[in-house]
Amino acid sequence: MLVTEKHLSKSFDNDLNEVIELFMQMGRMAAEQVMIATRALIAADEATAKKVIADDDLINQLEIKIDEQIILLVAKRQPAANDLRLVMAISKGIVDFERVGDEAEKIARMACQLIEDGASPRGYSEVQHLSNQVRLMLLEALDAFLWMNPQQAFSVLQSDASVNEEYQSATRSLMTYIMEDSRHVSKVINILWVLRALERVGDHARNIAELVIFCTSGKDVRHTDFLRVEQIVQQTTNASMNTNK
Repeated sequence: MLVTEKHLSKSFDNDLNEVIELFMQMGRMAAEQVMIATRALIAADEATAKKVIADDDLINQLEIKIDEQIILLVAKRQPAANDLRLVMAISKGIVDFERVGDEAEKIARMACQLIEDGASPRGYSEVQHLSNQVRLMLLEALDAFLWMNPQQAFSVLQSDASVNEEYQSATRSLMTYIMEDSRHVSKVINILWVLRALERVGDHARNIAELVIFCTSGKDVRHTDFLRVEQIVQQTTNASMNTNK
């Protein structure tokens, strides 16, 4: 089902839909910033990297705007339990999107540093692959939020485990390279910081997915055993199917 349902108050629907649209806009913008920053790094495109740094303020301003609208929505409309849960999830989610923007900015700053110092001899293929994965996670999490799909959200959680494994593998490989050849330590360390930023983007995508599960099940699954989360998602899906029969 879509994230919103019709209410008796048309004005409430309009206010809520506007907040949701801004939330989706912010999420897509953050995902795009990660993609652009990574491209700038790999292409050694300083102008694009600097634009990513400058555009981070657009995401920050969206966070402020959504916060203000949420405060007005709660004060004016006093949403009931289900709607309040959704509004709370959006309020938490925009913090994650703002931090994704920060990670994109870090990647862009590392790109500028590598352009100044010279390219790293290793790590670019790992950066590209991890960037593709976490961007897809973000977009999947956004789609799961739009459709309030707990199964799709759980798939994002599974992807995060894969991203963490790949990040750790890439880190070990680059650390081994540094120990064997210390001539390019600072350059490779910059790549390691980029990989760390991308791993953090995956964590924020996971947080958005957990908010979807919270909205659909009413259960906070942060710091919850993976098997238990899967059970909650399955129970929620079954309950939804029974309701729609």
